[in-house]
Amino acid sequence: MKSNYSREIIMGIEQFKNQILNGNCIDELKKIPDESFDLIFADPPYNLQIGKELKRPDNSKVNGVNDKWDQFKSFVQYDKFCKDWLNECKRVLKENGTIWVIGSYHNIFRMGYHIQNIGYWILNDVIWKKNNPMPNFKGTRFTNAHETLIWASKNKNSKYTFNYQSLKCLNDDLQMRSDWTLPICNGSERIKKGGKKVHSTQKPESLLHRVLLASTNKDDLILDPFLGTGTTAVVAKKIGRNYFGIEKEKKYFNVAKQRLKKTIKIDDHYLDTIKNNKSKPRIPFGSLVEMGIIAPGMQIFDPKKKINAKIMADGSIKCNESEGSIHKVAAKIIGAESCNGWTYWHYNLDGAFVPIDNLRKRLISKSTLG
Repeated sequence: MKSNYSREIIMGIEQFKNQILNGNCIDELKKIPDESFDLIFADPPYNLQIGKELKRPDNSKVNGVNDKWDQFKSFVQYDKFCKDWLNECKRVLKENGTIWVIGSYHNIFRMGYHIQNIGYWILNDVIWKKNNPMPNFKGTRFTNAHETLIWASKNKNSKYTFNYQSLKCLNDDLQMRSDWTLPICNGSERIKKGGKKVHSTQKPESLLHRVLLASTNKDDLILDPFLGTGTTAVVAKKIGRNYFGIEKEKKYFNVAKQRLKKTIKIDDHYLDTIKNNKSKPRIPFGSLVEMGIIAPGMQIFDPKKKINAKIMADGSIKCNESEGSIHKVAAKIIGAESCNGWTYWHYNLDGAFVPIDNLRKRLISKSTLG
């Protein structure tokens, strides 16, 4: 892994793949070609405005965020900083790319304002609900138990990636909602030196895993302009994505380098994800008749093999007094508004009853090979 690159000549994005850089993100982004990245994950300074140190009821010090990199003289200075890096990120983001920006109540509303004004198109705001948040020691406010992620495409017409089926699978076959309950970075994952946290706001790998699984594909190139201790790059490497990270603080950069050296990519055999239904070719059932894959008069059966229907020459089916498409007849049988006939109807294949969707796959395979 290279820790630096030629700062005079930009020879294309290939030189940035799977590299991290110690530098100022705005300065370094200006050296990158337009439309280079498929996805950007940004965890910028939150500008927490903490005026004095926090203490627990036992008078022990809370190791909160009081780093210099999170301190700005005014909202005007912070707003300029945000607009500068968001503009550069929009320039280096591909036309169909998306950006994730995470923040707390201190800054996320300002971030959303700038994101919209710059021309991004907001797709979702996601609530990261922490199941083990830091308590409110003073007892003067609600416990701050969440952070907000804004997910936006480069513009309104971007054809962005959203791996709906993979997320549904990740969520026990339920649609993934926009409220995610995940733990904060803790335990062995939390990087410490001398018993103290190296980075005050290290994000958990589980959060980045979900973000990258949702909105990238294998071999996509991901930018993190505020890399910190390298969580985005580590998760990207594990799941077969390319990464490029920029980190201003040398101590965090060095930790990220070491983490990446120890990170092992998951075997390619296990990186395939479930494709969205809309990515499958749309094959009318009648095409199977036209192509000779099935013949008129062939019998098909419900999953319990108690009801049968016959296929007609035009691709419709007849079941007792009902006739129509495989979907319409199946829906009428089960008393529903709709039904996926491809998975409802089965046929006899050498003594085994399998969904007629297998026949569609044969047609897709035949079309691909042909």
